[in-house]
Order: sequence, then structure tokens, then C-alpha cells
Amino acid sequence: MSMSRRFFLKSSSALAALSFIPNSVKAFYQDVKEKFFVKKQMIPIQLEINKKQYSLTVDSRATLLDVLREELNLTGSKKGCDHGQCGACTVHINGEQALSCLTLAAMAQGKAITTIEGLADGDNLHPMQEAFIENDGFQCGYCTSGQIMSAVACVNEGHTGSVEEIKEYMSGNLCRCGAYNGITEAIQQVAK
Repeated sequence: MSMSRRFFLKSSSALAALSFIPNSVKAFYQDVKEKFFVKKQMIPIQLEINKKQYSLTVDSRATLLDVLREELNLTGSKKGCDHGQCGACTVHINGEQALSCLTLAAMAQGKAITTIEGLADGDNLHPMQEAFIENDGFQCGYCTSGQIMSAVACVNEGHTGSVEEIKEYMSGNLCRCGAYNGITEAIQQVAK
């Protein structure tokens, strides 16, 4: 790639001008940065996850998903979209499904949190986990933990009256592989 004379002169002039920015401008920028940009603030929190107590110090802006994955190494909940649109991060908070990517960890204090890791009873899989295996309710497996957590909530909340009702309830969980028929069959099996 050849550089034109005009591009060289413009670039050189811009670089020269930057070197002469007075310290007062740099100080002003630093002052604005300190006043208007949010600083990281660490806070202590207590979380009950899968019937175990955890005492942590986390960034006040940390999501429950980030704390689960990065602080506690509970990596079953997946970070898919990180915008609450795919359902891969679904957990239960006080028995109800919740998107952990949209839940601040600090807001989950004092609540019972269940992740996919806490769904089984020791070596005994939860009936929904068994049904997913029996009905091929997964392919690549990335969304499976969120699908299972939502499926358990679907049954617990009584949204299994018809295939259409199950699909509507589960519509917040996306599966790129298209294992929806197996997922629906697994939910129907457990609902019986």
C-alpha cells in the first residue's frame, strides 16, 4: 500500500498537534472522567446457591451470571446473548425462573438460587434431566441447562396443558440446533 503525500501531511500535522495539547486540557479531561464515569465499587454479598452459603466481595454492577461463572465456577449457566433474549443463563430464584444475565448479584441476596448444578440429587438426575436424555432434547448442549431450568419451571407452574402452551412458555429459550420437538416431548413426559 502506498501512502499519498496528502495523507502523510495530514497525519503528520495531526500527530504534531496532539503533542502540543496543554496540560490544562489533559487535567480537564481527567476531572471529567473522575466526575462522570462510574467507578468500580466492591461490595460484600451473601448468596444461597444450591443450598450452600457463599460470602463474596463483588463489583456492585456484577450480574448473577458473572458471579456464578467467574467467582464460583458454576459454569452450567451459559452466557449466550448477555441481553436476556436467549435463555441460556436461566436459573431459579425462590423457585421461579430468572435470567441471571439480567439479575444483579446484589439483588439476589436473601433468596434461594438454584442452578443446573443444584437440580440433581447427588448422582440421581432430576426427572427433567432424564427426560431430556430419553427424548433427545438437546444436540450441541449449549442451551440445555437453560432449557431444563425453564422446563422445570414450566411444569411447576402448570403450563403444560397443550403443546402450544408449552411452546409459548418456552419461547424465551432459543436452541440454534432446533431440538424443540425433543424438548417439548421431555416436558410432556415429566408433566404426566
